[in-house]
Amino acid sequence: MRFDLFQELSVPDFLQTSEAEVLENTLRLWERADRLGFGTAWLVEHHLMPEFSHSTAPDLVLAAASQRTKRLRLGLGVVPLPYHHPLRVAQRVGMLDQLSGGRLDLGIGRGFSPREYATFGAEMSESRARVDAGLDALRQAFATGRITQDGPFHHLDDVPVMPRPVQAPHPPIWTAAVSPESFTWAAQQGIGALAGPFKPWQMIREDIRLYHEAWDATRTDVAHPPRVGMTLGVLCLPDGKRARREAKPAFEWFYRHMFQQTLPVLERLIEGYDYYRSLGRFRHLVKAGINLKVLDMLGMTLVGTPAECRERIEGLRAAGVDQVLLAFGAGAVPHALAEESMDCFAEEVIPAFADPAPATIAHTAT
Repeated sequence: MRFDLFQELSVPDFLQTSEAEVLENTLRLWERADRLGFGTAWLVEHHLMPEFSHSTAPDLVLAAASQRTKRLRLGLGVVPLPYHHPLRVAQRVGMLDQLSGGRLDLGIGRGFSPREYATFGAEMSESRARVDAGLDALRQAFATGRITQDGPFHHLDDVPVMPRPVQAPHPPIWTAAVSPESFTWAAQQGIGALAGPFKPWQMIREDIRLYHEAWDATRTDVAHPPRVGMTLGVLCLPDGKRARREAKPAFEWFYRHMFQQTLPVLERLIEGYDYYRSLGRFRHLVKAGINLKVLDMLGMTLVGTPAECRERIEGLRAAGVDQVLLAFGAGAVPHALAEESMDCFAEEVIPAFADPAPATIAHTAT
């Protein structure tokens, strides 16, 4: 079991903080995580989401982090491939892996925002086909240093790609997964699946079962085991009542804004996003008001004492989760409180899940 960090770079208006302060606090939190032995710091890419996510250029932030950390891996993800040219993605991945000395993980995905698609001139109905084409181009770039692709989206004739990644054959690849089809697709592609708190844990647990089932059926040629990550807002403190009291306003703000960003795809019938439409029954969580007790009941948060956190994580591990992406600074959690929670988690939770031998990062050969 590995423990990662997850960040949105939220800048809530009511906190009267600045983007510069949020960026510096994030880098300081990652420096602390580096010393405490956490696995990977993941940074998302979102656009047009004021307050909720100012992480519009995660590769630049991770480049800064690469110079301020030594062991912490850096997670670029997820990159919405439908509105990114694969050559530019391959170049940035290579550069980040070089700057970090081979510490990069790459996450890819379709994205879910109709507004982002419209702004960048892409069609949501083409999202799956664009991800397939983009992943094919990336694999060519990593394997050969060149891309040749003549398809409906890109026309590349033996284009050279530099720099090449340090990691061979390439950095570990993950995909964001919400629908059962995405979990199955990830397994068939031999890449990791990153589950987010977009729906109740009971549904995600079934998706993980489908992922492992598909992996066992199709991936006999891959040298590494299947990988599943789960993202959760976390606040771990010795005093459980205080943890819930502190988490309530911060997490309710964060999850309310997150669900508000997903409402358009939940409420509209968009080709290729039919499954999101089926999740529309959960939109009442937004319209009726987000409640921490409900979030906890649905398994979308990790709030409480170290003992409570350990019990919950044991359930995740039993269901097939290999890595937990911990959002210590989710939304409106003050930086000092995020540090306190991280310290408590590192001291009281992580040792209970220590591997008997040092973990090694295995890479997909496909």
